[in-house]
Amino acid sequence: MTTKKKEQPAPRISVIGTGYLGATHAAAMAELGFDVIGVDTDQSKVDALRDGRVPFFEPGLPELITEHVASGRLNFTTDIAEATALADVHFICVGTPQQSGSFAANLSYVEAAARSIAQNMTHDGVIVGKSTVPVGTAARLRAIVAAELPDGVSAELVWNPEFLREGKAVEDTLSPDRLVFGGTSERSEAVLRRIYATPIETGTPVLVADLPTAELVKVSANAFLATKISFINAIAEVCDAAGADVSLLADALGHDVRIGRQFLNAGLGFGGGCLPKDIRALMHRSSELGAHAAVGLLQQVDEINMGRRQRVIDLALEACGGSVLNRRIGVLGAAFKPHTDDVRDSPALNVAAALHLRGAQVVVYDPEARATAQRMFPTLGYADSVEEAVNGADVTVVLTEWPEFVEADPAALAAIVHGKTVIDARNCLDATAWSRAGWAVHVMGRVPEGAPIADDLAALAGVR
Repeated sequence: MTTKKKEQPAPRISVIGTGYLGATHAAAMAELGFDVIGVDTDQSKVDALRDGRVPFFEPGLPELITEHVASGRLNFTTDIAEATALADVHFICVGTPQQSGSFAANLSYVEAAARSIAQNMTHDGVIVGKSTVPVGTAARLRAIVAAELPDGVSAELVWNPEFLREGKAVEDTLSPDRLVFGGTSERSEAVLRRIYATPIETGTPVLVADLPTAELVKVSANAFLATKISFINAIAEVCDAAGADVSLLADALGHDVRIGRQFLNAGLGFGGGCLPKDIRALMHRSSELGAHAAVGLLQQVDEINMGRRQRVIDLALEACGGSVLNRRIGVLGAAFKPHTDDVRDSPALNVAAALHLRGAQVVVYDPEARATAQRMFPTLGYADSVEEAVNGADVTVVLTEWPEFVEADPAALAAIVHGKTVIDARNCLDATAWSRAGWAVHVMGRVPEGAPIADDLAALAGVR
């Protein structure tokens, strides 16, 4: 007679860090059916999350947290000893910001989290790193955990990188496009497969890797996306000089299945809390490892990206006759991209602040990022609507491609501005519709219809 194997109880989960990654991961794990406790050192943040108040904008997350706090599956605490005693699997979801005065990642939060988990463990468990870290970090954390574990308690540290897109973080956690398990044993892999059973059953592929590979996946993905953005922005400069249309060019490139159309939108460039600091951290770590080809490539990617901000500033200066002093500029957008209130390293807010420093009266409107922008740059003017931002403006600058801006009525706005000049720094407006409404439309990489081609290029073509 065959004895049926008794099914083990579902693992209980702790999530260390309840910022953007941690709060989303905790709520998603509860949605997948697990008992979850989130840990943070900030009591006010813990209190807010218990009330379903999320300290950042992420569609769908407040509702998910509220639902599962009410269901009893999700709780938050500042007591890491309580969390580790209750949980079997501990996810490290703390930040790895750029170090002050260096491109290197600040790993103090990750190291502190690993140390605290190990010190407070009361029974065997699995520690899972999700934070984005330089390659080699996990091996060092394993040593820290081994040194701090109480006698008689064992823990395995593995890596499971996150691949969240701001604005789609809940979807990306519940239905990821891939799962990477790094440094797992048969036992810890089985634990992770149980936790992610729902997405795995619906077709999400699982890649089992060594620790260094798992650590490199996220930063490599971000570096590739950043490279793609900087490539099309470099080509946009060629289009400006040659009289070509970078948007049509990108469409043509995108039909090549080897290239694809995503992340080929020329414009102001990338920002946010991930891509800039991740490519710089990879640059720093690559240099330490002697992989200098990657350093040179990523340095060019970073420089091209930062140069796009100056290009928009230059366009605004040109539109105002060489100086923005005492000119009113309506700025549409502060977040680094739409569907988020994140202004970390935001190209939009950087351009707005630079114009303000040159003497312009800058009025900013963003549907979600006003509060975060105002905390960072309180001296800028802020509006509650598109109309208020551009009313009486000499120049209007679109810096974030929110649907509200894309769908705005150019004729209605033309009636309230002082100067009908718009700089479309995201290549997101219908330039023909705006032109018909009387606007002079300036777009990077798309020379206005009828504009003369540079004399030297015309000569090379044999026109004269």
